Amino acid sequence: MPLDRGPSPLRPPILGATSPYRRFEGMSPVDNDVHPVIHAGRVAVITGAASGIGRAAAIELAKSGLKLALADNMADVLAATGKEVAAIVGDANVLVIPTDVSKIEEVVRLRDKVYEAWGEVAVLLNNAAIGPNSKSWQMLDNWTNIFAINVFGVINVQQTFVPSMLHQENQAMVINTGSKQGITNPPGNPAYNASKAAVKSLTEGLAHELRERPACNVTAHLFIPGWTFTGLTARSGAEKPAGAWSAEETVLYMLDRVRVGEFYILCPDNEARREIDQLRIMWAAADVAEGRPALSRWHKDWKSLFEEYLRDGLAAME
Repeated sequence: MPLDRGPSPLRPPILGATSPYRRFEGMSPVDNDVHPVIHAGRVAVITGAASGIGRAAAIELAKSGLKLALADNMADVLAATGKEVAAIVGDANVLVIPTDVSKIEEVVRLRDKVYEAWGEVAVLLNNAAIGPNSKSWQMLDNWTNIFAINVFGVINVQQTFVPSMLHQENQAMVINTGSKQGITNPPGNPAYNASKAAVKSLTEGLAHELRERPACNVTAHLFIPGWTFTGLTARSGAEKPAGAWSAEETVLYMLDRVRVGEFYILCPDNEARREIDQLRIMWAAADVAEGRPALSRWHKDWKSLFEEYLRDGLAAME
C-alpha cells in the first residue's frame, strides 16, 4: 500500500472514507478474532477514567476481558466506576488509583502500582482533560490549570509509561485523546483549543519516534472525538442533544479504528459526518496556505464563502 503522498494543492479534493493514499500502521492480528493488543488478559491504563469517555472506554475494554487500571483525580466518582467495571471483569482485574496527572510523582506511583500488579501495559489511554472557560487575555488561572492537566498531564504519562512499554515483549499502544477543537480552533475557549492542538503535535511526534525505532512494538494513535455528550461538554442534568454521540458510541468507533491501525481517529457524530469534518479541516489549513484572516470560517467577510465551499464540496462527493 502506498505511503501518504497524495496531491496537496491549495484546495485539494476531499476523498471519501477510503483513500488510496492512506497507509495503515496496524499490527497484524494473531488470528481473525484476536487482536494482539486489545484482547482478554492484557492490561489497559486509562486516565480520566471516572466519567465520560474514560469510563465508557473502561467498560468496553472490560467487556473484552482486559485488566483495567483506572486513574482520575475525582476519587469518589472513580471508585464508583471501579465497582462498575469490576462487576464485568472481576475485582482481581481492576485497580482503582486516584491520580492527578499534572503531578509527576503521582503518575510514577500509578505506573509502579500497575507494573507491580501485572507487569505490563498493553493499552495506555491518555484521556484526562478539563475544559473551564478561558479568554485570550483573561483567566490566567484557568489557562494554567488547563495546560497542567491537558498538556503536561499527557506528557507526564507518556514520559513515565512509554520507556517501560518499549521493553515489553508484546505489542502495545498509546492512545492520546485530542479534540477537533485542537485542529479547527473554533472561537470560544482558546486555552482548551491550544491545549488540544499541543496534544495533536506531541502525539504526531511520538508516533514518528516510535516508528523510527528499530523493532519497536509500540504504536501511537490520536483519538479525536466528535461532539460527545459527557460531563465536560454538557451541563449537569441536561439531556443528550440529538446531534451528539454518546461516550459509548465514540469509544466503540475509536476501538474499531485503532484495531486496524489508524493514527488519526477522527470520530463523526450525528451532526457532522466525516466528509463535513474533512472539509472543515481543509478550510482551516488553507487559512495558512492562502494567507486568509485567522479563523476565516467565522469571519464576517469570509463566512458566506466558507458556506459556499462546504456546499460545493459536499455536492462533489454525492
